[in-house]
Amino acid sequence: MTPARDDAHSDARRISASLTDPRIIDPRQELVRHDDLSEEELAQIVRLLAAMREWRDADQRLSFASRTHMKLNETDMRALRYIIASMNSGVPVTAGALSDHLHISTASTTKLLDRLERAGHVERRPHPTDRRAVTVEITPETHREVRRTMGLQHARRFEVVRSLSPKDRETVTRFLQDLSATTLAQAAEPLAAEPLQEQPLPATPEPTALPAAETAPDASRG
Repeated sequence: MTPARDDAHSDARRISASLTDPRIIDPRQELVRHDDLSEEELAQIVRLLAAMREWRDADQRLSFASRTHMKLNETDMRALRYIIASMNSGVPVTAGALSDHLHISTASTTKLLDRLERAGHVERRPHPTDRRAVTVEITPETHREVRRTMGLQHARRFEVVRSLSPKDRETVTRFLQDLSATTLAQAAEPLAAEPLQEQPLPATPEPTALPAAETAPDASRG
């Protein structure tokens, strides 16, 4: 690799590592006001945001690898996990229940089940109490495969959560719930019709140098 390409690659990694740093993504503080924070506080917040991003990226890579291996899309995998949970609870899975869980139409659910049945992932069986309905069960081979991939990963996450103290679990739970509420609230709001108005600052800060010590996944992942 030539020196120029090496420098470009290094810059790309530093930028990727800075995608959660408001000093880089919002240097004029139009969205995130951070000049009231100490450098230590700001660095701690950025590390937490970066850790969240790394976990999300890792989870997405695992999910994509599992779906690709089983030739499934994301909705297919969600359907299989719901069917497994229902079967483990002794609750018959109907197309209507699956439709409600996935928030898709009856027609879309029928197409999904047809596709999964043709691929050998599920089987339709008569409902035990309603002769007009059918239930859906996962095939043993697919059940084993889902447990080997997604089930094992869930078990590992459980162990990480169990290692926390009860107080830390409550703190993390509140944090994630607040984060989810913020995300859902923004999703429900229409996009702003007018451009953002710049907030007056005491002085326009000089552009912040990219942090050289931090590392992150390759910038090609976005």
